[in-house]
Amino acid sequence: MIYFDNAATTKPCRESVEAVVRGLECFGNPSSLHGLGLAAEQEREKARAVIAASVGAAPEEIFFTSCATESSNTVIFGAARSEGKRKKRIVTTSVEHPSVAVCCNKLEEEGFEVVRIRPREDGSFDAADIISAVDGNTCLVTCMLVNNETGCILPVGRAFTAIKKKFPRVMTHCDCVQAYMKLPVSVKKLSADFISLSAHKIHGPKGIGALYIRRGVHIPEFILGGGQERGFRSGTESVPLIMGFGAACERLSGSIQERFDRVSKLRDILTEKCRSLEGVFVNSREDASPYVVSIAVEGLKSEPLLHFLEQREIYVSSGSACSKGKKSSVIAEFHVPERLRDSVLRISLCADNTEEETDQLIRAIAQAQSSLARIR
Repeated sequence: MIYFDNAATTKPCRESVEAVVRGLECFGNPSSLHGLGLAAEQEREKARAVIAASVGAAPEEIFFTSCATESSNTVIFGAARSEGKRKKRIVTTSVEHPSVAVCCNKLEEEGFEVVRIRPREDGSFDAADIISAVDGNTCLVTCMLVNNETGCILPVGRAFTAIKKKFPRVMTHCDCVQAYMKLPVSVKKLSADFISLSAHKIHGPKGIGALYIRRGVHIPEFILGGGQERGFRSGTESVPLIMGFGAACERLSGSIQERFDRVSKLRDILTEKCRSLEGVFVNSREDASPYVVSIAVEGLKSEPLLHFLEQREIYVSSGSACSKGKKSSVIAEFHVPERLRDSVLRISLCADNTEEETDQLIRAIAQAQSSLARIR
């Protein structure tokens, strides 16, 4: 099996799997006052401290959620409830993940003004475009750090820092899912009030995410009940998944640059091989995250090509996994020519991938070009 769909989810690492198993054995409720509960609480807090340190936060600024989608929903609707009576503008981008974009669409239906910053003609974002869209009527700016379909890196830190200097009360949120443990993520350098994180994108388990909330920033509670997570997010915490998240984070924290360099070399090899095939185009910019490579195979539809590769046990994606095959508008926003938009594949790498695997992928694409029916 050759797995090139790491932007959708990653294979859990051994350390994470073992931590989840230990967590299942440490079955006490972390809210219970007896010894079993205390043991579970200690494991939860150990993981919280590891995750907090990985982004330069204090442990009390990290809240566990079920996923990054919940984290982003919590922030966006919380900011609207908190500030929306007085300030009705939300600034975002036109290439956000659905967990952000759909929330903004919903608030727009409810009367908020949503300003969506688009990429420039070369497919890049300029911090000035984001900054200039913010005014005194803005309650929230929400921008992803790395795009999940092309790997484009957005100038979040530059934009948020300038915005905070001019409008210190504007809330800033960053979806860091595709950047976390792949690029350095620092809440201070991002000037972010909130960041959304996910475990299953960093070789941890599914069903667990985290939300960073800067100390002193307040939004309403999203889930009410027993008062867990210091009253912010009620519901008994999944200690096994939290432990798996912490273990994956701990495993990767010390090797971000080493893995980035390895994947960058692999990306360069892959894109060179793609360009060597007639009719194969690379959509991702050279300065994009090396972990996500968007290509287009002219004349072939994405879905048949994806299944052709799957039959050879090569797994890729046609775009965002959350869209479940629906046509994405993001590729068009990045100015990919219209004739190529139905032919896009997303190849998302991890440090475990090899050059030999890229060779097999390229051979399989070449076979598909001579075997599959062409778009007419």
